[in-house]
Amino acid sequence: MDLRADDFSIRDFRFNSGELLPELRLHFRTLGKPVRGASGSVGNTVLILHGTTGSGAQFLRSSFAGELFQRGQLLDAEKHFIILPDGIGHGRSSKPSDGMRMNFPRYGYLDMIRAQRLLVSEGLDVDRLKLVLGTSMGGMQTWLWGIHYPGFMDYLAPLASLPAEIAGRNRMIRKMIMDSIRMDPAWHDGNYVEQPPGLINAIHLLLMMTSAPLQWRKEAGTREAADAYLAERIRSYASTLDANDMLYAYAASEDYDPAPHLSRIQAPLLAINSADDQVNPPELGILEAAIKRVKRGRFVLLPIDEHTRGHGTHTLAGLWKHHLASFLSGNDV
Repeated sequence: MDLRADDFSIRDFRFNSGELLPELRLHFRTLGKPVRGASGSVGNTVLILHGTTGSGAQFLRSSFAGELFQRGQLLDAEKHFIILPDGIGHGRSSKPSDGMRMNFPRYGYLDMIRAQRLLVSEGLDVDRLKLVLGTSMGGMQTWLWGIHYPGFMDYLAPLASLPAEIAGRNRMIRKMIMDSIRMDPAWHDGNYVEQPPGLINAIHLLLMMTSAPLQWRKEAGTREAADAYLAERIRSYASTLDANDMLYAYAASEDYDPAPHLSRIQAPLLAINSADDQVNPPELGILEAAIKRVKRGRFVLLPIDEHTRGHGTHTLAGLWKHHLASFLSGNDV
């Protein structure tokens, strides 16, 4: 696959908070090349958006790229131009831990999709997207793409997300994550030398938020195995996360509320959730009701089985790619 990694700089980016960043850096990766038709319009571009604390690099793993991007597969990188951006505050894009710490502008999902749009249209000279697909936070941003840029894409596929304001248990856990950091005296208003212990408390909550009880029981079926599994997951997260970055990333969802505007979405939309996703539990009934307000919207709920992994099912493309293939071909899911 023709993989490219680069940075796109946006001068004087003004956030919805009113704050101004003289230079916003968006890191991105691309696979394949844009193909322009006789009219000059690009028709083969796919934008894929990652989740909270993640980056576009996660989609290069075999569980995703190996199921979608290889020759002959649904999003064959020899036929498609695939864009994998790191969102504001994530990966190698501009973020608090670059040096500004708590002086970094407060950003929200609306800022993030506006920056993505600038990357696509100005940075990569793409005037139309064949597909916008996102997982978790990226799924929420996919709903927003459909609302705010309704004529810019052919298809939308939000995964592991709900088109509603973050409330209830979801909001409470997010607030606990943020409070774990902010209320730690060692945080020092963001001016810590070493990562504060509150980051570990935040990771504990993140693990519970995204846990998969059935699979965790199988993978850690004894007390000793459970303790070892937990310790390894904490080590893995702690080796990559920064307290300020995490605080900002979870606060970013506070401007998210697509529910009143779902009728603006013009492109066909396929929403896919998993029944064991504890971030977006199906018993809430939110998506079943909301999808009725999307003109050409469809919804698939993956049943729990030995292969699903709760909220993490969104990056196991082998479990849902057949639904996406049917959707893109114009057939009923």
